[in-house]
Amino acid sequence: MIPPTAHAVRPLPSRVVGTLAALAAVLVLLVAGAPVALAHDRVLSVDPADGASVAVAPDQVQLVLSEAPIALGTAVEVRGPDGGVVSVGDPVIADATVTQALGGERPAGAYTVVWRVVSSDGHPIDGTSTFTAQTPAAPTVSPGPTESPTTTPEPTATPTPTPEATTASPTPAPAPGDVTGGSVPPWALALLGVGAAVTVIVLLVRRRVATEPQEPGPPPTLTE
Repeated sequence: MIPPTAHAVRPLPSRVVGTLAALAAVLVLLVAGAPVALAHDRVLSVDPADGASVAVAPDQVQLVLSEAPIALGTAVEVRGPDGGVVSVGDPVIADATVTQALGGERPAGAYTVVWRVVSSDGHPIDGTSTFTAQTPAAPTVSPGPTESPTTTPEPTATPTPTPEATTASPTPAPAPGDVTGGSVPPWALALLGVGAAVTVIVLLVRRRVATEPQEPGPPPTLTE
């Protein structure tokens, strides 16, 4: 007895094969692109670098990200060897670089940098790094408000009034016959001279009359 022959496998139609191939290609692209689509911004480098040893405690630390972060919510804190915070002010963002200033006393020892940065897509990025300073940094004092020097007002000299020329009131002309003030008019002098001469003549005439002898008059007539 001849065994039955196995059923022959019929090949898939070419249209079905093409559709399956296209679906496989799309699946490969989705799987390969998923990490890229799901990836967020990241910190590329830290200065001083994590685990680095620097000669002097720095004045600032910097973070470099893959994309420019968002200022709102971005914060960087640096702690010194004693655990005290040495970061001062808010971080400054320039493009994809975040700079955090340091101040105060910064002794030698290990420093810890803790950051929380908000990436461009709004996703927060947290991280830490450490570095060691071999020598302390000179303490920096934040400048206070500059006070303008107080200028002592100089005494103002009171201007001396310039004496104004006094207008001389005209001297009234003496009335006729008034010889008490000012120069005596010529006519008054002449009048005085004439009066004096008349007085002298009268006196001389009276004196002469008084000294001349008088002639005897006729004898009196007796009436019977």
